[in-house]
Amino acid sequence: MEILVFQHLAVEHPGSLADLWRAAGHRLTTVELDEGAEIPPLEGFDLMVAMGGPQDLWLKDELPWMRAELAAITRWVRDLDRPYLGICLGHQLLAEALGGRVAPMAAPEVGLCAVRRTAAGADDPLMKALSERAQTFQWHGAEIVDLPPGAVVLAENDACATQAIRCGRHAWGFQFHVEITETTVTDWQAIPAYAASLRAALGSERAATLAAEVAPHLPAFRASVARLDAALGAALAPVSAP
Repeated sequence: MEILVFQHLAVEHPGSLADLWRAAGHRLTTVELDEGAEIPPLEGFDLMVAMGGPQDLWLKDELPWMRAELAAITRWVRDLDRPYLGICLGHQLLAEALGGRVAPMAAPEVGLCAVRRTAAGADDPLMKALSERAQTFQWHGAEIVDLPPGAVVLAENDACATQAIRCGRHAWGFQFHVEITETTVTDWQAIPAYAASLRAALGSERAATLAAEVAPHLPAFRASVARLDAALGAALAPVSAP
């Protein structure tokens, strides 16, 4: 497949997903939107992926590139009816692009957090690849508060009722970070906005030990993302077939 990746911060890349995609022979075209990169013509791609970032949707009018990204997502999902995967900010962008709304949370959700599959999630090809109650890694202070028309919630927890959604046949959003790698926590701690949300969520003492807390879970996260990627490939096989 030809995969178009929208990034909003250099250290928020597809991580373990990119490893799997490259090993499978897929080609990735990365567009670093926050650095002024232009969105290429969409027609030559099979899958659009939007990653996380420190930006907030309610500031989109101050970020012309975000307006362009939202328009591209709208065209891709609604008009072209092609597959989409959004993670964290990319999850929220999917909702706003299709008529939903994102707002600040009462408190940021950072670190290891469990999510529950919904009834709709139990029938979803991607969510079925994850456990009914899955341990996840999170780092966000915003959430989808109004779903786009026709969207279904696939996973939830007490902190955030929209942990995963699907819009239409094959546009998915995950609030949690399935792509986490061995360097994710330390890379993100170096970003001032992320460091602040980390301290706000966990306190300074626990924030300093988050990487060590997450490390034992990395093999399970790798196994989960491999199952998720296999499910994604199976779900998209009819779409990408010649």
